[in-house]
Amino acid sequence: MSNTYTQLYIQFVFAVKYRQALIDATWEERLRSYITGIVQNHKHKMLAINNMPDHLHLFVGLHPSQSISDLMRVTKGDSSEWINANQFTGKRFSWQEGYGAFSYSRSHIDNVVQYIHQQKEHHRKTTFKDEYKALLEQFGIAYEEQYIFHDPI
Repeated sequence: MSNTYTQLYIQFVFAVKYRQALIDATWEERLRSYITGIVQNHKHKMLAINNMPDHLHLFVGLHPSQSISDLMRVTKGDSSEWINANQFTGKRFSWQEGYGAFSYSRSHIDNVVQYIHQQKEHHRKTTFKDEYKALLEQFGIAYEEQYIFHDPI
């Protein structure tokens, strides 16, 4: 019997539409639990998850049975639907189109987990947009700044 063996570690970063600060401390833990359930129900391993009011980071041990784009479609779609069904924001919630997906080697797991867990401290010093641009630059990803995010409203 043949088997598939993989070692795929991906950090996902995505923002609330228009980078609005809609994720509230009163329900953010429930959101992280809900998203963890989505990820794990698709056979992936959640290594770390954390958020700020305007964006979210996931670090996942990716199972090869699902593509990155499909995992993001399901995660963002199902979590938006859940947020709206629970009326957490008082208006329609949606994630901004697109996401960042950054791959890491096994030797970087601890550092990435720590980085994600320290998001609140990290963002006392830097904005989300600056953080995101730094990730793109660190990974050598070409981008046009006007297309990174829709401006906050």
